[in-house]
Amino acid sequence: QVQLVESGGGLVQAGGSLRLSCAASGRTFSIYAMAWFRQGPGKERDLVAAISRSGGRTYYADSVKGRFTISRDNAKNTVYLQMRSLKPEDTAVYSCAGSNYYDSTSLLGPYDYWGQGTQVTVSS
Repeated sequence: QVQLVESGGGLVQAGGSLRLSCAASGRTFSIYAMAWFRQGPGKERDLVAAISRSGGRTYYADSVKGRFTISRDNAKNTVYLQMRSLKPEDTAVYSCAGSNYYDSTSLLGPYDYWGQGTQVTVSS
C-alpha cells in the first residue's frame, strides 16, 4: 500500500502564492504518475495537475496553466504544487493522488491512492 500526506494549505489573499507538498510512503516504487486534484464547494473533484515518474511529462488543467507548477523529488518521495496568482475560484480541498497505471500518452489516470486533502482558501 501507499500512504499520501498533504501539507501546505491555508488562507491566502487573491494574487498570493502557496506551495502544497505531498509526502508518499510505503510501496512508492509502484507509483508511476502523481497528481493533484481539487474539489471546490458544491463542485465535482477535478484534476488540476499531474506528473510522470521521471518528471518529464506534465499535465495542467486549462484553468491553472501558467499559474501552477507541479514537480516531484523522487529522492524524498514528495510531490509539490506551486500555486501563484491565486484567485478566489481556486478555493478548494486539494488532494494528492498516485497511480500505478502506466500510459505513455496520458497522465489522466486512473488514480489508485489518495491523501486526505488540504484546504486552500483564497480571499478576495
